[in-house]
Amino acid sequence: MSSHSSLNHATVQKPSRKKKLILLAAIIGVTLLLVALIFNNPPQSKRFKPSKAPQMTVETKILVPESYQVMVESFGTVKPRTESILFSQVSGQITQVSEQFRDGGFFEKGDVLVQLDDRDYLSEVKVSQANLLSANQVLLEEKARVQQAQADWQRLGNGKTANVLVLRQPQLESAKAKMLSAQAQLDKARLSLERTAIVAPYAGRILKKQVGIGQVVSSNSQLATIFAVDYVEIRLPIQNKDLALMNLPEVYRDIGEQGRKNDVKLTSDLIGHQSWNGKIIRTESAIDEQSQQLYVVAQINRPYDAKTSDGSPIKIGQYVTAEIEGKALSNSLVIPSSAIYQGSYVYTVEKGLLMRKEVTLGWQNGKQSIVESGLVAGDELVLTSLGQVSSGTPVAIEGSVSSQGNKQGSKKQDKIAKRKADKQEKRKAAKQAKDESQ
Repeated sequence: MSSHSSLNHATVQKPSRKKKLILLAAIIGVTLLLVALIFNNPPQSKRFKPSKAPQMTVETKILVPESYQVMVESFGTVKPRTESILFSQVSGQITQVSEQFRDGGFFEKGDVLVQLDDRDYLSEVKVSQANLLSANQVLLEEKARVQQAQADWQRLGNGKTANVLVLRQPQLESAKAKMLSAQAQLDKARLSLERTAIVAPYAGRILKKQVGIGQVVSSNSQLATIFAVDYVEIRLPIQNKDLALMNLPEVYRDIGEQGRKNDVKLTSDLIGHQSWNGKIIRTESAIDEQSQQLYVVAQINRPYDAKTSDGSPIKIGQYVTAEIEGKALSNSLVIPSSAIYQGSYVYTVEKGLLMRKEVTLGWQNGKQSIVESGLVAGDELVLTSLGQVSSGTPVAIEGSVSSQGNKQGSKKQDKIAKRKADKQEKRKAAKQAKDESQ
């Protein structure tokens, strides 16, 4: 019985092995078939030619030689033409001050700004006058004695030459010296009295007041800091690259002043927008050691007049920017500075393609540049900001694209209108035929 069951089990196992072998062979066959199919039919990539259609639209400008007025930019701070410290030359108590003796107050030449107590100095003047009168009396008496001595010697001298002592010449000279001394003392007393009134040396303005009424000041005490208001000056640095494009005023030892006093426009945004017109009046004689630049001096006349000031008057120490008139150039290629990349190249359009060109600049400011080489008249300069773009990129010009679009749009509208007209004609013809048949 056991032997029969084992035989049946072996019989069952044999078919299962055959099935596995057949399945494995089928898998291998299918795999080989797929591999052969893939190798015989490889995938093909569809490559397209580069598109010649414009990839971007740019704004351009045709370069034309033109006349150009160079305007050099600079900056500086406002300084007074003359700044002084007002001193007291005598001592005393301040008894009176001018209404304009305050910070920012204006005054004219000869105005009394501060008055000191002058009673002591009036007394000294009177004493000096008295001493002068006494010295004058002594001199007159001595002159009379000299005349008497000369008469006595002529009568008793027996024709001999008189001695100077006999004629009282030393006594006369001493009386004259006392007279001169008394006169000098009177002049000095009057000068001290005059100095009790502190008078403005020029038309100006108070920068800073340092004393007030009732205060006792000594000789050489500082009373105020003042400055002249007839004009102010601004010291402006000129970059070395701009010097060749300016005609600056220069002074020569043998022929005097040469050059041109260029116009300059000064602006500030301290109190809104302010502007003043001035002149370059002189060029400094030395290069600044720290900046290694040459400085020129601009002048604004009558800066505190209402007709000169645009808004608030100019302030001492105020920062201003300047545009100085330079030389007038002819036949120059002028391009916007924004069209220059990294200060060395620009983009142009040639036959619809973007081209990069290296340029050399003769002069440049923040807005415009003068091209020395690299571009010629007739080149179509790209004004649109592009960044890094390869040469040869197809582009469309902004103006031409819009015009073509307008033409295409108008043609399309014409076709639509024509179709509508044809339909209307057909409808009319059909209606007429129907009416006739009835």
